[in-house]
Amino acid sequence: MPRDTTDRMTAPESESLSDDALLGRYAAGDASAARVLVDRLAPRILRLATRLLQDRAEAEDVTQEALLRLWQIAPRWEAGGAQPSTWLHRVAVNLATDRLRRRRGVDFDSIDEPDDPAPAAVETMIEDDRRRALDQALAALPERQRVAVVLRHLEGLTNPEIGAAMGIGVEAVESLTARGKRRLAQLLEGRRDELGYDR
Repeated sequence: MPRDTTDRMTAPESESLSDDALLGRYAAGDASAARVLVDRLAPRILRLATRLLQDRAEAEDVTQEALLRLWQIAPRWEAGGAQPSTWLHRVAVNLATDRLRRRRGVDFDSIDEPDDPAPAAVETMIEDDRRRALDQALAALPERQRVAVVLRHLEGLTNPEIGAAMGIGVEAVESLTARGKRRLAQLLEGRRDELGYDR
């Protein structure tokens, strides 16, 4: 375990360093580099895992496990290859996929929505309904299509990054995302009025 050095990075210094460089600093004993990497990468991994698993607690477990694996390989990390963020996405996808394969059936309707007395409660409810509808439609997609669509359209990864995360070629990514988008459109088409979308 790297020691927590007293020579901590300043905020401007940490912002100027790449993920590769930060991981190298962590491996050399700079614990503050790990904190910067967690701040940068953990929210993206948590969002991805939550979308794939539909369970916040499980998503947090996946995020922690993926980061733990990153810290474990840090001393052997080869700078200039895959980016730590791409590597983490791949690990998170694999961990989430393993959990999904072990799981039998998910009841998305069992997720309770808190009461919101705020003036924007109606808008919030509409957005919550839309999010739930999207999550349910995503859950109905074949596993690889769901992963590709989430990475591309919800996480904003490029096709080469998705290919690296999923261990497939760019053409396969394009095919999966195109088929996934078409299927999502079919699944959501009959609910446009209900969800408040204009035709």
